Amino acid sequence: MTIKNIKLNNGVLMPEIGLGTWKADQTGVLEQTVKTAIDLGYRHIDCAKIYNNQREIGKALKETSVPRKELFITSKIFQNKHRPELVPGAVDEILDELQLEYLDMLLMHWPYAIRPEQDSADFTADEVEDVPIMDTWKAMEALVDSGKVRAIGVSNFNKTILEKMIPQCRIVPATNQVEVHPYNQEHDLVAYCQSKGIVITGYCPLGGGKINVMNDDFIKRIAEAHCCTPAQVSLSWLLARGIVVIPKSNHEIRLKQNLQTVTLTSDEIRMIGHIKTHERKVDPSRDIEQLKWVFHEDQAKCPVI
Repeated sequence: MTIKNIKLNNGVLMPEIGLGTWKADQTGVLEQTVKTAIDLGYRHIDCAKIYNNQREIGKALKETSVPRKELFITSKIFQNKHRPELVPGAVDEILDELQLEYLDMLLMHWPYAIRPEQDSADFTADEVEDVPIMDTWKAMEALVDSGKVRAIGVSNFNKTILEKMIPQCRIVPATNQVEVHPYNQEHDLVAYCQSKGIVITGYCPLGGGKINVMNDDFIKRIAEAHCCTPAQVSLSWLLARGIVVIPKSNHEIRLKQNLQTVTLTSDEIRMIGHIKTHERKVDPSRDIEQLKWVFHEDQAKCPVI
């Protein structure tokens, strides 16, 4: 199945549907999932250092018969590598794990840094450190110049940060990867990014966990009307907004279904956009109050850019 591409602000083409790999760390399962996904037509694989599964993904990429130039591989720098002198080595480690010579997209995973000795997502407020975002970003810009990455972007960045950051950038972020689904719609952020030529990539596009988007009565009624799954409705709604989606599944049937989107009516798109339920799956401030500004910038001071 052929997946449409979205042209990034540097001319690079990014498949609008990708395979998410967050929390996909079952030994042996992920490797087969990646192979199956590529066989089905997926060409965009979303990875991250902190997911602790890139070596398994690398094995699958090494064994696929699809040429490297036809694949779009994203990875992300973890927060303990934000110091600019650490960025090149962090990318070399990512490339080694994935068995690649370059990345199609490199993201700054979060807009805050933690101490280099902390290599776990379980950190405390005392381990958060002040590294200006632009120091990290300039080191990422240099990686584009070197050819190790084709495009660079950010993840979990709010509008306030981007407004301060963009005027200082030599290379404007190509994408901002954020949690977006019918229960976390991010209308203002999406509109702002798109006005600046920044493509939104939606993670958790189906909700998941306690975020019961797939059980929403209205979403289910639309799915019945189109003879499709609630997941296909959610993905189709996001794609209609110009958002790249990276759903995750280990099941071949669901992997195939997630590629088979439907054409929603303008009324359906508008009505989904008016769903009042608001729930966010990922929010670091639940554990560390000092990170309240990441998703609640009106409640806490934004850090030095």
